Amino acid sequence: MRKKIVAGNWKMNKSMEEALILASEVVHMVKDEVNSDVQVIIAPPALYLTTLQKHTEAVANMGIAAQNCSNKASGAYTGEISASMLKSIGATHVILGHSERRQYFNESNEVLAEKVNIVLENDLTPIFCCGETLEQRQAEGFFEFVASQLTDSLFHLSAEEFGKVVIAYEPIWAIGTGLTASSQQAQDMHAFLRGHLATKYGQEVADNTSILYGGSCNEKNAQELFACPDVDGGLIGGASLKSREFTNIAKSF
Repeated sequence: MRKKIVAGNWKMNKSMEEALILASEVVHMVKDEVNSDVQVIIAPPALYLTTLQKHTEAVANMGIAAQNCSNKASGAYTGEISASMLKSIGATHVILGHSERRQYFNESNEVLAEKVNIVLENDLTPIFCCGETLEQRQAEGFFEFVASQLTDSLFHLSAEEFGKVVIAYEPIWAIGTGLTASSQQAQDMHAFLRGHLATKYGQEVADNTSILYGGSCNEKNAQELFACPDVDGGLIGGASLKSREFTNIAKSF
């Protein structure tokens, strides 16, 4: 049975002091208000992972994610952070293939396949992002484009390995553009992706895969989005920087 998940991607925000306050607020709110069958994950900047992990580990249904990791195990890669390092400080998840990483750092599907491998080898859960731009959305074949991101980066995995992966669909065209994806558009893509997974791994594996929505989800639209049969939660951006709003999203199932 697939998990309900709400993950907060803090991106490059917050000082150490601000991060401590935000994490403390979220931890207490989740503990007091969020059903235990909803997994809540925060993804702060890497500098803060060690400190904030000590807060999240006290709550059974909370985890902490890195926003990225290297595709190399170790070595002379100045500035990089390996999956084994993340595992050693208590991280539980790693966000991979976020649209900003693809756009600004030119991460290819092939590099992301390597990252997926190394994350799984270190017993961490990859939150694998996929999605299309406005130009791709307006052209024919955008469903197939998003499916190809999964095929190229994930379909080399065995069914057992793939069973440890979480998918996050980001309609890039609906993030910061003034456009809004409807709940039906989200459901249509999630259902398509689940069907695509079934062609490779079978219906049981597809049905057990959590697929999160990552397109400007907030406390006003979360309940409608999460009511869609193939939407299993959200990868939250800006709203995750506000403890009350983020907690309300986690309470929207």
